[in-house]
Amino acid sequence: MRVLVVEDDKETAQTVATGLRRAQMAVDVAFDGAGGLERALRNDYDVIVLDRDLPGMHGDTVCAELIAAGCRSRVLMLTAAATTEDLVDGLGLGADDYLPKPFDFPALVARIGALARRSHPAVPPVLRHADLVVDTARCTAHRRGRPLALAPKEFGVLELLLASRGRVVSAEELLERVWDEVTDPFTTAVKITLSRLRSKLGDPPIIETVAKRGYRI
Repeated sequence: MRVLVVEDDKETAQTVATGLRRAQMAVDVAFDGAGGLERALRNDYDVIVLDRDLPGMHGDTVCAELIAAGCRSRVLMLTAAATTEDLVDGLGLGADDYLPKPFDFPALVARIGALARRSHPAVPPVLRHADLVVDTARCTAHRRGRPLALAPKEFGVLELLLASRGRVVSAEELLERVWDEVTDPFTTAVKITLSRLRSKLGDPPIIETVAKRGYRI
């Protein structure tokens, strides 16, 4: 799952980003509305966590621009103002959910996960294939009832492949959806991660390499 956090308070933004990465998400950060809008239109995010009260380009404007551009990312709007009017205004602009500050971090993670499962296309909270079960809400994976100790990127790759329902997923798409924007596009991280993931999944193998195209379950 790939997430963009747009928050002008740098300490808050980095704290949120660190926590989301620990929850096995790939996270990019922008500290102003213009930068957030530019990143959101350039990259394919599952969820955008958008502070409403941004200086310069207000969060309302960012949200409206995203909707006008046909952005498919789900938008979770954050605000220090928790009135009913603010809630109605934020959702009326096209935001998918709304969370007042201060918030409990587990609630933020849960809402991001719920929004991500509704995006391109809807993904169920529990993904299954044969004897493999992946719970995307709890970030757990089991095969034949045995828990799998997956690193965040391994879990992200497995989740994306399962959610693709047999579709071939290119290495470029895996890199874009599971890693963040600071990753070297020429990295061998995808191949290395897939090798480790296959080892942990064991036999019989369930990830197929499709020559010159990518990978699929």
